[in-house]
Amino acid sequence: MNFAHGREAKWRQAALPEVLAEAARALSLDIEEVSRYRPRAMFNATLRSASLLLLSIALVGLTACKKKAPENYDDEPTSAKAEVREQAKAASPEDAPVEGSAPKVEEKMIPAPDAVAAPPKDAKTTASGLATKVLKKGEGKKHPGPTDQVTVHYTGWTTDGKMFDSSVVRNEPATFPLNRVIAGWTEGVQLMVAGEKRRLWIPEKLAYQGMPGMPAGMLVFDVELLSIASP
Repeated sequence: MNFAHGREAKWRQAALPEVLAEAARALSLDIEEVSRYRPRAMFNATLRSASLLLLSIALVGLTACKKKAPENYDDEPTSAKAEVREQAKAASPEDAPVEGSAPKVEEKMIPAPDAVAAPPKDAKTTASGLATKVLKKGEGKKHPGPTDQVTVHYTGWTTDGKMFDSSVVRNEPATFPLNRVIAGWTEGVQLMVAGEKRRLWIPEKLAYQGMPGMPAGMLVFDVELLSIASP
């Protein structure tokens, strides 16, 4: 409630008895005057009208005291200001920028290599049909074993050039034991050393072999071996 308005309401409440008393005195004089010269029936009707008039005056006074019309926001109590701020905050769009928060970033797609449909002539093919090509030489000397745990960054495409998975986009390297992945990964990563980046063309028989919900056909992966850990 506005403080100034509250003081005015208290004044109205204090003044109300005086207003009613003054009205009653005026009405009593009229009633006495009427009673002298008019029949009693008319006197009773006038008395009822006077009672209704007094009741109306009382209701008008009480209604004026109960009105809340703050004109100055700065006069509002702190709790009222906080309520107004919360209402404004709730009304703001959910997507409005918030200070100190990072903007939403759409997931990016890494373009497929030119030779995504088939291995190039300079790729090396193993007896299993896995084709590989070194994209960046590593500084390590040790190759991982079939049960070693490796940490890698990778991106995978289908032969039509669609990217289906990428730790690079997520900015989260993947760590797993080599005996828990598809056969093409188990074989191809063992050819690498730490720091090396290699492209793998994995035939379907070494990939997901037509499993429902998984990428179909030959798959192409760019794999960067970050570290090796023995079990």
